[in-house]
Amino acid sequence: MKNKSLYIAILFIATLFVACEDLDTYPEGSTITSEQQAWVYENYPKMNEAGLNAIYAQYKAYGPNYNTFGRVLRHNDFSYPTIMLASDVNGIDMVCEDTGYQWAGFSLDYSDRSYSSYECDMVWNNLYSYIYIANNVLRSSDPNNENPTSKFFRAQAFSNRAFSYFILAQLYQFNYVGNESKPCVPIITDQNSQEVALKGAPRATVEEVYNLILSDINEAVKLFTEAKAEGVDRKDKRYINLSVAYGLRARINLTMHNYPAALSDADNAIAASEAQPAGVEDVNKPAFASVKEKNWMWGIMVAETDDIVLSGIVNWISHVGPFNYGYSNYSGGYQINKALYNSISDTDVRKGWWLNENKTSVNIDSLQFVYLKKQKSYKKYSQVKFGPYKGEIGTTTNANDMPLMRIEEMYLIKAEAEAMTGKGSDALVDFVKQYRDPEYSFSGTSPEEIQEEVIRQRRIELWGEGLSWYDIMRLNKGVDRRGGGYPNATMIFNIPAGDPILLWRLPEREIQANPALEESDNNIAAPRPTPVPDNK
Repeated sequence: MKNKSLYIAILFIATLFVACEDLDTYPEGSTITSEQQAWVYENYPKMNEAGLNAIYAQYKAYGPNYNTFGRVLRHNDFSYPTIMLASDVNGIDMVCEDTGYQWAGFSLDYSDRSYSSYECDMVWNNLYSYIYIANNVLRSSDPNNENPTSKFFRAQAFSNRAFSYFILAQLYQFNYVGNESKPCVPIITDQNSQEVALKGAPRATVEEVYNLILSDINEAVKLFTEAKAEGVDRKDKRYINLSVAYGLRARINLTMHNYPAALSDADNAIAASEAQPAGVEDVNKPAFASVKEKNWMWGIMVAETDDIVLSGIVNWISHVGPFNYGYSNYSGGYQINKALYNSISDTDVRKGWWLNENKTSVNIDSLQFVYLKKQKSYKKYSQVKFGPYKGEIGTTTNANDMPLMRIEEMYLIKAEAEAMTGKGSDALVDFVKQYRDPEYSFSGTSPEEIQEEVIRQRRIELWGEGLSWYDIMRLNKGVDRRGGGYPNATMIFNIPAGDPILLWRLPEREIQANPALEESDNNIAAPRPTPVPDNK
């Protein structure tokens, strides 16, 4: 029997935002009066700043699914970075050993695809929680308010909702092109949430979800442009602004294979952003730890007093970072795909982002080398890209910020979009030569050859930043781990493109709670992939 008392797994967060949700807690049951609504509109900027801050606080929440899991704390339950880590490990470039300290092991072998797995719930709940808060901000605001601050906050809500649905669409169905009519995810907005609470929501089609995504991000760009023209902009990089909105739309258009639009948006993102590409001297050492770095456009800002930091080890950098205390010290950390590493030129500064076959790197100093050697668990090709908090080797204060968008990605989107619109490889060559490898050259001429080289550059440049999976999906690639240096023979797969195991399944809890969904509406319960010989 369906549980109709609550709809959608996102309601697990309602109690976390009492201060922000006093205005309208629907679908929990209360509806504000017209007089209350007028008061909200009058006080909108102040009230909705609190609501928006709730979104960004949720991006770094500590154990947000604790109550959903029956008061069980999973040590990989730290909101959006959970999704970043899981999706990267699903792929072929973030190699790790399946050990007792490796919480990403469930994504390494695809057991996270079970619809009763913790990971299945975490991915779904986290993304719909951001949508839930964004809807509350939009529902309690006046779309006709011409106040530039009000426009700015509505733009924030629209862009966050677009971002969340965009990630969902790429995880729960194959790429837009050719799959427009296939089932994607339920749509819940500020406009339909009352009906959804009563009747549930079926899976919308891929086209319907992307129509909402584009509508939201287009409105965000419009509102950000108007607000900025009147002098209203973000306080810091935790917030989305006009350049980030352009960047998100560039990602969306790239995924939809709308290459001319992706090129235009990447150019606009670059022009509107205060960020500048990091040069060789900026990245020839462990870095990528703070939104203050000049190449970050958008990031999750972490404070020393945040719960994920006070937890000590229940945070992203604990699992990923080689120079700080955390799970990585015991799990063996994360390595780059060996074949990808070997494809990097010795003159490319990024080759030093990982240890070589002798477990050394020209990018680390003697103190860092001694620290890594003392840990004994780190392997060949282990990453040394992400530095510790404040550069303090061995720190137990895991307060690293986490990157959500860097300006370098926009240059690579521009390079791919130019190639796919017949403009050649100049943008690609210019970027790599100027910022990463002065000796770089590329001789490919066809759009397909250039695109493949851009993807290789993306795999290197954006390694560990939660983006690699979406390239696999948007280009309809498989997951071939042969020759990648995976230490467990049981984790070496060659999954063909289009295999149903590549799709996440809607959680069992969602199927049970949503009146508009049945078991037959879910993605296929595919068996875990079968290991293959590592014959490359």
